[in-house]
Amino acid sequence: MSLSVIIITRDESATIRRCLQSVAWADEIVVVDSGSSDATASICREFTDQVHVTDWPGFGPQKNRALGHARGDWVLSIDADEYLTPALRTEIEHTLKDAAGCAAYRLPRRSSYCGRFLRHGGWWPDYVVRLFRRGQARFSDDAVHERLLVDGRTGTLKEPLQHEAFSDLEEVLDKIDRYSTASAAMLRARGRRGSLGRAVGHGMWAFLRTYVLHAGFLDGREGFMLAVSNAEGTYYRYLKLMLLDRKVPPT
Repeated sequence: MSLSVIIITRDESATIRRCLQSVAWADEIVVVDSGSSDATASICREFTDQVHVTDWPGFGPQKNRALGHARGDWVLSIDADEYLTPALRTEIEHTLKDAAGCAAYRLPRRSSYCGRFLRHGGWWPDYVVRLFRRGQARFSDDAVHERLLVDGRTGTLKEPLQHEAFSDLEEVLDKIDRYSTASAAMLRARGRRGSLGRAVGHGMWAFLRTYVLHAGFLDGREGFMLAVSNAEGTYYRYLKLMLLDRKVPPT
């Protein structure tokens, strides 16, 4: 069974080489880049001639573009800040030899926050569906928080996918800003309304869910920092939704 790896990128020169090195054994690597201003595209061309530069329609549509270029029997979708361990590579190779009737597989993901891999706060094992038969799955059209829509049974792998979610606090703050803006627009398109009360309430719940219910306090100071950043992202999402309502009142 042949394997295609698909990756979407933009200004990922700090992490993309490690990502590509971990999947260089695949039959095909497809990269869709949304106009990087750094060396991302040139680094990718060291590993594959399938580097497609295009505009940015959102996460779901962009991943479907990458999927459209894939030709393997199976597809592995990973992000530029993720990478495979040798143990995960071996498990994937064995899985493709005997897929046991599954259309897709979910992987546990181990994520780091400002230099520390977290074990709580909802970040472990953080299963993500990333390996699937081509033709039996596609991504939702959501601009953020896209989902893989699978036609068939989904199995589970054991070895974790490594994920450097945030290398420093500046990256955390930048992502909070970008994702809260995109999430507010998506909620607005779905007819949701924002208010100060909703922003505060959802933000407080995000903190309690991360720090208390998912035992983020066991990850020490990074666990607290994660809970605060989750609360901030949720708070700003609904606050921006409220401000969108002010600019263009709902019909």
